[in-house]
Amino acid sequence: MKQVLLLTSSLFAFLFVSCAPTTPLTRIEKNQAIYNDLSTKEQELVSRGQIAEGMSPGAVYLAWGHPERRLEGQKGTLRTMRWDYTSMQPIYTTDIFGHYGYGHYGRHGRRYSRAWGFAPSVEYIPARSATVWFENDEVHSWERLR
Repeated sequence: MKQVLLLTSSLFAFLFVSCAPTTPLTRIEKNQAIYNDLSTKEQELVSRGQIAEGMSPGAVYLAWGHPERRLEGQKGTLRTMRWDYTSMQPIYTTDIFGHYGYGHYGRHGRRYSRAWGFAPSVEYIPARSATVWFENDEVHSWERLR
């Protein structure tokens, strides 16, 4: 019994930790070599979760994390790259619902029921929240939803 309890609690602890969002500080701790290669100004920006033109992809990763989408291309002689970040946006709707049939109600057994009504609902969809454009492995420009 103790082994099952230990295994179950370990599994829940792993799931809780693996789903925790990362921050610039946790990414810096895990990638100290990348952080040490940055200039003092870049280290300061990365620590605050900010980016600037001229930064490397490693610095952007430390500041903002992994992008959900990476696109590579060519513009003349320049190698280009675009990183897209997404966040979940709520979509609010009001639904009409209905039920017609048999259901269980209390101690009196099954009874015939009808139910109709309106109910609000919220669904979340991924939407682009930030984009970083690189040229020859340096930030050329970026934009972020505020």
